[in-house]
Formats: sequence, structure tokens, C-alpha cells
Amino acid sequence: MEHSLHADLKHFYAGPTPSVEVVVDGYRVDATSHGWLIEIQQGPLWAIRRKTQALLEKHRVLVVKPIVMTRTIARLEGEGGQVISYRKSPKQGRRWDVFEDLVHFARVFPHPRLRIDVAFVDVVEYRYPRQRRSWRRPPYQLADRQLVQVRETVTLMTADDLRLLLPGLPEVFDSAALAEVLELPRWRAQQVAYCLRETGAVWVLGRTRRGWRYSWRPMQPEPEDRLALMVA
Repeated sequence: MEHSLHADLKHFYAGPTPSVEVVVDGYRVDATSHGWLIEIQQGPLWAIRRKTQALLEKHRVLVVKPIVMTRTIARLEGEGGQVISYRKSPKQGRRWDVFEDLVHFARVFPHPRLRIDVAFVDVVEYRYPRQRRSWRRPPYQLADRQLVQVRETVTLMTADDLRLLLPGLPEVFDSAALAEVLELPRWRAQQVAYCLRETGAVWVLGRTRRGWRYSWRPMQPEPEDRLALMVA
């Protein structure tokens, strides 16, 4: 079932008269607009990796990846029932959360025909109790996820753009420094470093007892067609 968040973002990017659920080269894409194939991906990016690689051979592809910054949880009395309570989730998203997905997309991005829009959103989640409980699954069923607002969108087209997702870092750093600045476990910081390395955003300077050391590559001129990339 398509959640409202997916539908709202699809129509936001494709415009008021979109071509939606289109089959292109044997693949179903969410929408097409202004020469772009648009994919809204709430789930993990690895799930559309092969599809994206195949479509990029002939087409320009825009992948929209929403990152939830805040969520309000609306509890339903049952499936299709009324809302009986609202509460704010204490969990809040951060800009660099997207690297958890990009680590599985680092060999696809960057690509001259690929654009990734990271949309930082606030949502309302509608949940109802799960009838048959299991320790492997949460005690609730997700009924819908609705968009409240798009706070900001960061467009990624080159490896340099990944720096827009991170706070100020020194010119030379390692994953330990990343973990400290981003307030992440070391293994998560290593995922960020892997993305930066595999996409070509950094140089590898060598290894010390603390781990691999990296230096930012000089930023390249922006693509000439960047100003013409926005879709209706």
C-alpha cells in the first residue's frame, strides 16, 4: 500500500499533471517529468540499486530519499478506527542519517545522469495495535505516514555535494573524528567515511593507529546544467 508521504512527494516533484506509475524499459517508475524518471524511495536505497543502474544507461533519474526529522505518532483504536491519542516521538533525525543508506549506493552515485534529492521531512504516523504479536515485530501496524512539511531539500549530483550533509570538519580527519563530531558510534562513522571515499569526495592519506586518515578533495566546478535541474 502506498503511504500518503510517498504520494505527496511524488506529486510534489512531478507537478500538477504528472505521468505516474509509468513503465520504462521494463521497470515501473513512480513518475516522469521534464525528462526525468522520478523514484520516491522511503525504503533502503539498496532495494532500487540495480533498477537505477539499468535506467541510468539511457535515462536521467531523480531519486528522492525522505529523511524523517520529527514524527508525531497517532494511535488508532484499531485498523480503520479513530485516533485515540497523539504523542511526539523522542527520536529525531539528523542530516547525516542518509549516509546509512548511501553506503549501499556509493557505487551508483555519483553518475552524470543521476540526481538524489534528500528531503528532510516532518510526518505523522498512524498506528494501530497488531493482533498477533511476535518478538520479531513491533507491537503495532503502520496504517499510514503523512507529510506535514518538507523542511529542506539537499540536492546531490557530485561527490562534493556530500559535504552539504555534514557539519564543518577539519581538512584532514579520520573516522574517530567523524564519530566525535557527528555523535555517532565508530562503526556508523566508518560508513560515512566509506561513502566519502568510494564516491571520490576525499583522498586517503594513509593509516595510523587510529585508523585511515582522509583529506577533502578540491571542490570541482558545478555542472553547467545544475540551474536547469529543478522540476515543477
